Amino acid sequence: MTDWLEKHVPKLVLAPSLIAIFVFVYGFIGWTAYVSFTKSRLLPKYDLVGTIQYEKLSNSPRWDVALTNLAIFGILFILFAMVIGLILAILLDQKIRTEGPLRTIYLYPMALSFIVTGTAWKWILNPGLGIESVFRDMGFENFTFDWLVNPDLAIYTVVIAGVWQSSGFVMALFLAGLRSVDGEIIRAAMVDGISTPRIYMSIIIPSMAPIFLSSFIVLSHLAIKSFDLVIALTGGGPGYATDLPATFMYAMAFSRGDIGQAASSATVMMMIVTAIIVPYLYSELRPRHD
Repeated sequence: MTDWLEKHVPKLVLAPSLIAIFVFVYGFIGWTAYVSFTKSRLLPKYDLVGTIQYEKLSNSPRWDVALTNLAIFGILFILFAMVIGLILAILLDQKIRTEGPLRTIYLYPMALSFIVTGTAWKWILNPGLGIESVFRDMGFENFTFDWLVNPDLAIYTVVIAGVWQSSGFVMALFLAGLRSVDGEIIRAAMVDGISTPRIYMSIIIPSMAPIFLSSFIVLSHLAIKSFDLVIALTGGGPGYATDLPATFMYAMAFSRGDIGQAASSATVMMMIVTAIIVPYLYSELRPRHD
């Protein structure tokens, strides 16, 4: 009896969680994909009609804007978060005295929710309250910083807020990677007269390729599912100039009452995430032959 319990109790303990995951995660993913092939409007319908929703989605100007914004936001957000995070990590890796306080300051934004971050940057970037108002009160009457209300530039305010929030997290990943590099290699390079910048560029940073990949995966996931930051900062506006796929999906489901369109956009988002995650999992899980 004891042997049976030792063998099966862990399975019995995990079974409810596994069942819940399959039902409420994968089950609803499957339901969403199914609904995307129907003519569902305010309420779901289950008569399959083919790819009508996807054709409608591809012809939607608002969806085109959302995809364009995702490309702009995703590329700039990932690039700047990784560059700033790497620079901060290298600075902290110099064993400076104030490393503890500085590390706390850099990581502090990550402790905030995207709602708080979006609200704070909405105040900072508001032409009537924030940066523009401060500079004009200082005597710079012609200074303008109206990105938040400019349809052509508003998406870049989302990039600013997102980078501010996430660069500290990337810094922590890179700092852990820097501290894991074998010190003997670095000392040997210094004995050979190699300069510190070249040690970082030629030895340390190339050895951190897995951390770069992990950071890219995490930041890509954050970019694709970004919703609360946009809602708090711009509300998707002006108009729908800062729409992302997640805000488009929300608008279709809860403002327009078009479940079919929301489901098709959600399915496309899932396909984008899958296209990023699957190659990563394949590279990590495939057997390695020495």
